[in-house]
Amino acid sequence: ISEFQNWRHVCNNGSQALVSLCDLCLCLRSNEQQRGRRPRMQLVWRNIILMSLLHIGAVYGFTLIPSAKTLTLIWTALCYVFSGLGVTAGAHRLWSHRSYKASFPLRVFLALGNSMASQNDIYEWARDHRVHHKYSETDADPHNATRGFFFAHVGWLLVRKHPDVKEKGQKLDMSDLEEDKVVMFQRSRLSLVVMCFVLPTLVPWWGWGESLKVAAAHMWGNRPYDISINPRENRLVSLSALGEGFHNYHHTFPFDYGASEFGWRLNLTTAFIDLMCFLGLASDRKRVSKEMILARKQRTGNENSKSD
Repeated sequence: ISEFQNWRHVCNNGSQALVSLCDLCLCLRSNEQQRGRRPRMQLVWRNIILMSLLHIGAVYGFTLIPSAKTLTLIWTALCYVFSGLGVTAGAHRLWSHRSYKASFPLRVFLALGNSMASQNDIYEWARDHRVHHKYSETDADPHNATRGFFFAHVGWLLVRKHPDVKEKGQKLDMSDLEEDKVVMFQRSRLSLVVMCFVLPTLVPWWGWGESLKVAAAHMWGNRPYDISINPRENRLVSLSALGEGFHNYHHTFPFDYGASEFGWRLNLTTAFIDLMCFLGLASDRKRVSKEMILARKQRTGNENSKSD
């Protein structure tokens, strides 16, 4: 910057156009330096070690599948769906976005499932997700996709949060969750370690004598609803994450309980919420009209992207 200031002083006695050019360069250089002030990432070695052990254990667990009992495989599938719904139908669509209302028994069920998933407690998950939506793909976004696939997927869990994430998160209104006794009980009393690791392991051991050796998308896809944002539609993610892969739609219409315009297709979470409504355990599902979807696709979507 000092070099530009010296040149400006020299040009001040000459052409006004050169002075203006120097002023523009000063402004651009200042903005560039401002963007470059992102603090150095601080590794959290505790999380790195735990995450490494978790994935090593998962890979080892795959090698033990052929020797597992049938009941254990069924139990594994049930735990997968139960914990997945605790995140997708619970922490995400219910507590983060308030896209439907749930009865007390259903909230307890979802809180237990969320605890088994062990992706932090509901309060912290919802706070981070609300910040993610409000400041998407900025330094205040906890898993900012512009910082690379690895960071957005898992790297953000291995480093200290950017100061902007903490600052913006503290300013969010979280009173709705603070008034929810189920959320606060889970946050203060329920052990995620017990629900995620101890209980799923002990049930097969106690129940049917299983050996304890048996262990249990922002970057790729199309953007049919809004090409100005990075989140995309990805069927593989939808299939494996119980319906959470319709991300371009979800970021365009975050209040839609279905997180997709296609109902139950590749979306077990939506089917689950509909079942709970049928049983009288949930209500007030928020939905986007077909007319609004079509209008948005024509206005901001990619005409070459297929959304079905």
